[in-house]
Amino acid sequence: MDMTNAQRLILSNQYYLMSQLTPENEAKYRRLQTIVERGYGLQMRELDKDFGCLPEDACRNIIDYMEMHHALQESYKMLDDASQSQVEPRRLQFLGFDAATESQQVHYVRFLTEEEGLYPQFDKSEHQFNSQVQMQDKYQRMLQTWRNCPRQYHLSSSEITQILSA
Repeated sequence: MDMTNAQRLILSNQYYLMSQLTPENEAKYRRLQTIVERGYGLQMRELDKDFGCLPEDACRNIIDYMEMHHALQESYKMLDDASQSQVEPRRLQFLGFDAATESQQVHYVRFLTEEEGLYPQFDKSEHQFNSQVQMQDKYQRMLQTWRNCPRQYHLSSSEITQILSA
């Protein structure tokens, strides 16, 4: 993280204030203040991890994945009982992303659902959209299959199965 001396001074002052305002985290903020003031390059990289960057196209893809799951769930509701029996309902749940390797995506999904109030029907479960397995490639294959369907919001049970199996 490259900062001017003025930016470092401002950040140092902020860490000082945070150490005074939150005594339970004083040691953490004092440490960060020291790192910033002295410009320890290796430790300055720690500051970068708190600032993510998710490009616009990645955000749009995530919204597309969520919208696809919404379409799957709504299509399932419109199926008759015989057709519904051909689809395992738990597979329709939007699991999210792997927090270990896709953390920016997990945070964005949480932002969309918690802050923006989108997709309130999605079950957060105890994992809070942490699928604990990488999902990006799977969702991309599913999305491609879904986009090839002529009626994306009125899918048949076989189309739902094809999408889930992609």
